[in-house]
Amino acid sequence: MRRALGKREAQVRDMLNLDALVNPPPLESERILLRRLNMRDATDIFEYSRDPEVSRYVLWDAHRSIHDSRAYLRYLQRQYRNNDPSSWGIQLRETGHIIGTIGYMWWNQEYRSAEVGYSLSRAYWNRGLMTEALREVIRFGFDRMLLHRIEAQHEVENPASGRVMEKCGMRREGVLREYILKNGAFEDAVCCGILKSEWLLAQRAAQR
Repeated sequence: MRRALGKREAQVRDMLNLDALVNPPPLESERILLRRLNMRDATDIFEYSRDPEVSRYVLWDAHRSIHDSRAYLRYLQRQYRNNDPSSWGIQLRETGHIIGTIGYMWWNQEYRSAEVGYSLSRAYWNRGLMTEALREVIRFGFDRMLLHRIEAQHEVENPASGRVMEKCGMRREGVLREYILKNGAFEDAVCCGILKSEWLLAQRAAQR
């Protein structure tokens, strides 16, 4: 039987995962670096955010000018200052350029659950880079934020995003009917999720 956390233990746990969320360190993998974005990243952000194919399956519109990209970066700086859930930039090690973003959209501290979202430059689709990034963010969520559950959503018409989630151990849990309102129309979304217990089992299996 699991022992219930005492009040002091719970407070320490909450402080630990809160600090991990509001002061996230850079995350590294073989080909990418996940880091906080700054205003100097505007050109890179605009380079891929102006592509209608990139914005097709996300909740923001394609950037029409670099002013849109700067406005987005100013929004992120406010989130960083306010200690709100936010995004890492995905920096390609080979070139040093930002090619996408990934981060937690919301976080429920009481239930130790969070939702992750991401976008990636079309020039880097189908190279396994987003899978690489999502694995690191999931690892951070369970190891440092002490999450119990992580979920993500993708539009029904975007199965490629679903395959990224599945490669990272997330399970398809169901369809949220007409969950997303975009361009004046309601669209279905697929919900995927992974529990810490499932993630730990996968980590142990990979080490054998």
